[in-house]
Amino acid sequence: MMEVAHARRWWALTALGFFAFMTNLDGSVVNIAVPVMAKSLGVPASRMVWATSVYLLVLSALLLPFGKLGDLVGKPRIFKWGTGGFIIGSVLAGIDLGFAWLIMARIVQAAGAAMTLANTYGIVTSSFDAQERGKAMGYAGTFVALGSVAGPAVGGLVLSVAQWPVIFWLNVPFGLLALALALWAMGNGVPMPQPFDWLGASLQAVAIATGFWGLNLSQTDGFGAPVVVSLLVIAVVAMGGFLWHEAHTPAPLLGLKLFANRLFSLGVLAVFLVFMVQFFTTVLMPFYLEDALQLSPGVAGALMSVYPLMMVFFTPLGGFLADKMNVAKVALVGVVIIALGSAAYVMLGLHSAVWVFIGITVLLGIGSGIFQSPIGDVVMSVVPKAQLGVAGSFNALARNLGMVAGTSVTTTLLFAQMSAIAKHRVVSFPAAHPAWFISGMHVAMGIATLLALTACGVLWRSVSKWREFAAKA
Repeated sequence: MMEVAHARRWWALTALGFFAFMTNLDGSVVNIAVPVMAKSLGVPASRMVWATSVYLLVLSALLLPFGKLGDLVGKPRIFKWGTGGFIIGSVLAGIDLGFAWLIMARIVQAAGAAMTLANTYGIVTSSFDAQERGKAMGYAGTFVALGSVAGPAVGGLVLSVAQWPVIFWLNVPFGLLALALALWAMGNGVPMPQPFDWLGASLQAVAIATGFWGLNLSQTDGFGAPVVVSLLVIAVVAMGGFLWHEAHTPAPLLGLKLFANRLFSLGVLAVFLVFMVQFFTTVLMPFYLEDALQLSPGVAGALMSVYPLMMVFFTPLGGFLADKMNVAKVALVGVVIIALGSAAYVMLGLHSAVWVFIGITVLLGIGSGIFQSPIGDVVMSVVPKAQLGVAGSFNALARNLGMVAGTSVTTTLLFAQMSAIAKHRVVSFPAAHPAWFISGMHVAMGIATLLALTACGVLWRSVSKWREFAAKA
């Protein structure tokens, strides 16, 4: 049975889109609700942040295993299971039984999200031919951007009229709709008789979880803290063991030969770098708007929504161009615009006009929108069909790792620069000396610009490689 019947491929894509919308809405709303949940549950805000961190940790650790399972038992089958799991986790999270219960529910949610996100790219790639794939990626990406745009407004509205558990129950109708569409439009895929690499799955999960945890703690404790050093050492050792095991086992979780494909390797490297750059602005700009410019949270939130709003409009354009032109070249254009926007943020100061911030953010949103669809096409189109699940999950993992690395590097650069000026350690916004923050922001965004330019170089090499691939296809 085909994974997705040709006549129902757009309905199947809509199911993927509804799930993407739901998870991005959930992430935005939960971030807004953290202070409210902390007060309601009687836990410190620093501990409450783990409601978000644990979700990202579990999601990242499980992406590769569930991507491989998608290749072995059918990607649509795993997608459906994951959608059901996310719905169950959302229902559980909406039952106020204390902090420990909430963390358990978030773990269930993360496991469900990992099942779906690990197989989304593979389902799209296997369901659409090369002439439509860019448009399909753009269509799915629009749902992602819509979830990010709607999150702050929906979260604020719900929290103003209801208790925090309701924010999790918002997922249920969207999840049920996504599941119903998936059950109707998708088959289950064709199972492949191959053993599952349990040791590889365990090693990579340990490496990702300890590395994620260590980078998280480094933002407040510094990289020299014993617990941070210990966690990062464990992550390196586990990753070394994972790579050695994968090179010697007959049925690896992640076949390392996949990276001999230059287009795939260059593509996921570009994804990692661009998502790092995007999270520089995600971390810094709320502080700049609310603390440096003294804008209200409502105004700051509205200004921050300009970025995903631009993606709503320009992600489909990127997909359309990807179907008509050299896909890698379209992605390169997007990253060039991202680099320009990142460099322009270095011009912002304590007395910059709000319209300058808006103009720069519009530029960054246009670049990110144009980049999203073609880069997915670059990464997934060059992979054998038997490896689409694990390739798609690695692509999703590269995005998550970029987010985590971007957050850690941004805060490290910001705190280091402010501490150097202050002559003592600074780990929060210096209200009495906002110029220190501006200096740290400039240093961080300068590094972000260099990372974006590195991504430009990576994609520049991909342009000729894609031309060769397209000629052979």
